Amino acid sequence: MGLLRFYRRGGRVAFWLSALFLASVAASVLLAAEAAEARLRRDVTRLVYNRSAETVESIEREIDDTPDSLRRLLAASPELPRGRPYVVVSIEDHRLWYRQGDSVLFTAPVATGSGKVLDQGRGGHWRFETPRGRLIVQAKETDPQWVPPDWHFVEQARKRGLGLVRLERGRSLPLGDGSVVTVAGNDVVRRSPDGRTVALAAGEGRELVVNGNIVIPPFGTSQRRYKGVLGTHRLMLGDGYALHGTNKPETVGRSVSHGCVRLRNEDVARLYELVPVGTPVYIY
Repeated sequence: MGLLRFYRRGGRVAFWLSALFLASVAASVLLAAEAAEARLRRDVTRLVYNRSAETVESIEREIDDTPDSLRRLLAASPELPRGRPYVVVSIEDHRLWYRQGDSVLFTAPVATGSGKVLDQGRGGHWRFETPRGRLIVQAKETDPQWVPPDWHFVEQARKRGLGLVRLERGRSLPLGDGSVVTVAGNDVVRRSPDGRTVALAAGEGRELVVNGNIVIPPFGTSQRRYKGVLGTHRLMLGDGYALHGTNKPETVGRSVSHGCVRLRNEDVARLYELVPVGTPVYIY
């Protein structure tokens, strides 16, 4: 029995030693990632203010020593700007610069992510942050239309104390007068008992409401495309993020967006003219 107690005690000691070892390894990995991100922010800051080719080469070298998760973020652009123009966005300063070498070709104030968290239920959430790291201008468009993600309707329903219902193609939502709300072609419509249909209007702040519920329209319908919200121009960075204009210019200079970088319409129009597709974008 004494020998058995000895082995049990030894097993517990080994278990706790293993746990401490794993915890120390995890802490080391976390510290390495934080240190890598800190180096990146430091060097992008130097890129903005020092404007030296040596700084660009330093960032490139440090990418090789960056943890995998951060490396994937930085790998969005295939190369660093060697003599070519690039965009830098400071989240803290709420400012954008378009630079080439020692010259500032354009600068403007911006709005960036609020950092707020929206619970989506079942343990998930949305976090509205502007992504840090190196991205690339993948495409450009004029008069962009916004296709609101699900979080927009969740946010609106909670703000207004309403319920939420998803409208699927081939299904309908009954109304009290015998008519229904359904999808016909590319529109959400109200269909009367006699078969007549009327397309419903929707937009930012004018979401469809049926029986006390905000309706989430299907993708591809006109009611899920909002005009004017993104201003006059958009430079897309991938994964739903972009540099774009706004219908709320008073928000520029603050941390209020859902992750995108907003500019005043006159500023994004100028940026659209200057910045070609493929331009690197550094956000720190």
